[in-house]
Amino acid sequence: MRSTFAVLAAALATPAIQAQPAEPLWEIGIGAFGISQQAYPGADQQVNRGIALPYALYRGEVLRVDRGGAGLRAVKQPAFEVDIGVSGAFGARSDDIEARRGMPDLGTLVEFGPRLVWRLDGGTPTPGAGCWRVELPLRGVFDLSDDLRHRGMSFEPELQYARRSSGGWSYSASAGLVFADRRLARTFYAVDPVYATAGRTAYEARSGLLATRLGLTVSRSLSPDWRLFGFARLDSVAGAANRDSPLVRRTTGGSVGIGVAWTWLRSERPAAD
Repeated sequence: MRSTFAVLAAALATPAIQAQPAEPLWEIGIGAFGISQQAYPGADQQVNRGIALPYALYRGEVLRVDRGGAGLRAVKQPAFEVDIGVSGAFGARSDDIEARRGMPDLGTLVEFGPRLVWRLDGGTPTPGAGCWRVELPLRGVFDLSDDLRHRGMSFEPELQYARRSSGGWSYSASAGLVFADRRLARTFYAVDPVYATAGRTAYEARSGLLATRLGLTVSRSLSPDWRLFGFARLDSVAGAANRDSPLVRRTTGGSVGIGVAWTWLRSERPAAD
C-alpha cells in the first residue's frame, strides 16, 4: 500500500506544477527525518523512527525517481501519464504492538506496479494557480523482510491538489481510498487460530476497503541546497471491510514526519518536464 516512502518522496520533491522553472535533471544529497507512523490502519500504537539516508532524484523522459516514488514512465501526454512505479512502507515488530503480541512481525513492504495519472487541468495549469490530479496506482506488495514474499495487491485511487505559494512554501493535499485483496488484508488483520487468545479471537480477513486516507505534505527551500519538509496523514477504518478484526483498536489514526534535505550535487541540465 502506498505509504511512508511515497509520502517522503513527495515531500522531498516540489509539487508537479508545469508553470514553474524547470528542475534539474538529477540531484544527489542527504535527507534526515523523524517519523511517528501508525503501525497499520486501525492500530492504537505508533512506530517511531529517526533516519538519515542519502537520496538521488532523476527526472528523465522514461526513468523517474521523484515525486511519488521511483519507476519507469511508459506513456506521457499533457493530461495523462502512465508509469511503472516502486514505493513502500516501514514495518513493525509485533512484540512492540500489544494487539499483535506473539504474532508474526509486520515486515517492511515494497510495492511495484502501474499507475495512471490524470491531470484535471489538461496539463496546462493557470499561472499562479495550483493543479488538480487523480492518481490510480495498482500495485503488488512484497515483504522485504521475508525474501520478497508476495503479500497481495493494492489499489489506491487518490485526488491531489498541489501548489507553490508566493511565500516560498510548496504543499500538496490528498484524499484517497485504499483497497486490498484478501491476501494483503490477511497481512494486517487476520488472526489464525494458533494466535488466538482470550482477548484476541480468531478472525479471517476479507478483501475490500482497507482505509480512507487524507494527507498533507509541505516543503520550503531554506537556501539553494537546503530544504525543509514535513507531512501529516490521517487514516480511518470506518466502513472498512475488516473493521471487526480484533486487531483494529482505533477507528482513526495519524502519522507525521519532519525533516531536512541537503543537496550535494545537481545537474546543470534541466529535466525535460
